[in-house]
Parts: sequence; C-alpha cells; structure tokens
Amino acid sequence: MGAVVDESFADAYLASLYDRVCPWGPDEEFYLHLIASAPRVLDVGCGTGRLLHRARDVGHGGHLVGVDPAAGMLAQARRRADVEWVDGYLPDAGFDAEFDLAVMTGHAFQVLLDDEEIRELLAAVHAALRPGGHFAFETRNPWRKEWEEWTPEQAVEVVDDAGTRIRVWPTVESVEGELVSFTQTFSSLSWAGPKISRSTLRFVHAETLDHLLEECGFAIDERYGWWDRSLFTAASREIITVASRR
Repeated sequence: MGAVVDESFADAYLASLYDRVCPWGPDEEFYLHLIASAPRVLDVGCGTGRLLHRARDVGHGGHLVGVDPAAGMLAQARRRADVEWVDGYLPDAGFDAEFDLAVMTGHAFQVLLDDEEIRELLAAVHAALRPGGHFAFETRNPWRKEWEEWTPEQAVEVVDDAGTRIRVWPTVESVEGELVSFTQTFSSLSWAGPKISRSTLRFVHAETLDHLLEECGFAIDERYGWWDRSLFTAASREIITVASRR
C-alpha cells in the first residue's frame, strides 16, 4: 500500500475539522460495543483517534493501538497519550498475532481501489490478529448508489477552534464502474479562497468482498445492513462485516 493521503486527512487544519464535519454516530457506538469485549484492539485507519479515546473514557483498560498514514489525523489522535499511535500503513507495521479485534471504521475500507490492495490489507489484518480474532469493518452498498446524494445541497457548516465558520460540501466528479471520484470543498468568507480535497472510493460488491475475505483466511461471522444490526439486503445502505481469522 502507499496511496496518496487525501488533503482533508493530511492537512493539520482540515483534519482538525473532521470530528465537527462527521460527528459521533451509531456506527461508532456499534464498534465501541465490540471493543468493550476485546482486551487487545487495533484500529486500522484510526483517523482522529476518537473511537479509541472514547473506549478509554468508558473504562477500557486493555491494549489499544491506532494506525494511520495521515499526519494531520494522527496529530489529532496524539492529543491523548493513553493509546499507542502508529504512523503509516498497516502492511508496514509488522504486527504478529497481537490483537483480539481489528476495526476499520468511517468507510476507510473504500480507499482500497482494487482487489490487490484489499488482499494486501486483509493479509496484514490476518497477521495482526491472534487465531480466532475478529475483523470488523463496513463499506457502502453499491446498489444504493449513495454517491448520487453527494451534492452541494448536502453542505454542512461547522465552526473551528478560532470561531471561524466554515461551509463544507461534496461534489462528485466521475463514476467509473466501482470507482467514484469526488471533491470536498471547505470555504469561509474570511478566506482568500476555498480549500479542496480530492478523493476516490471503491464501492465493492458484497459478493466480491466475501470472496476476498475467504481467500485471505477469514470466515464471515456476522453481516448487517445497518448499525441496529438489521440483516443485510440488496436495499441496505451498508455492508457491515464481522469476520474471524481462521
């Protein structure tokens, strides 16, 4: 792995806005529940670290590790020193059967743009987990075509640490098969011009995902379509997977 990190994650200022643009929600409550019963936890693509921060706040006393290649996000995560933070990509970290649970939240799995990148990530997760350990993650269901909702009309407004009001909105640039490229624009009346971050995500189908998981040594234990643990169907917004290392 080694894809270019999106500007909204690499830039320290834009990363400081992430938790405001994407507030805590039912997805993180889902993962927090899983973390509570696992003594050794790895958060892959941990971002600002708030999931592991919250785990500590509610009493998790075990070994918590977050890994992320985005300097801006890790700067936010490292505001807390009671969690171990690793700068880089998981395949380069060299973990060996050290964790009971690995999670990959915030649709971070979708930055893996082809099967080989998924295989590389899954191999690294498999290596990091003890036998019987679990990997929990989600990806958006391509049948729902959620990207059609990513328009400037979906703009949100947030206020930074200095009290500056910022408007943030997405714009889809292209859809090529499973790959959706889009921009996220950050704008303020007090700035000379907007800040723009470009991203490409893969909307992988459940059948492909299941094949790759099996190929890489995982068995699917649970599959949900939403954070209330409702079963996955073709109409579900999410493909939420909990798989175990065979």
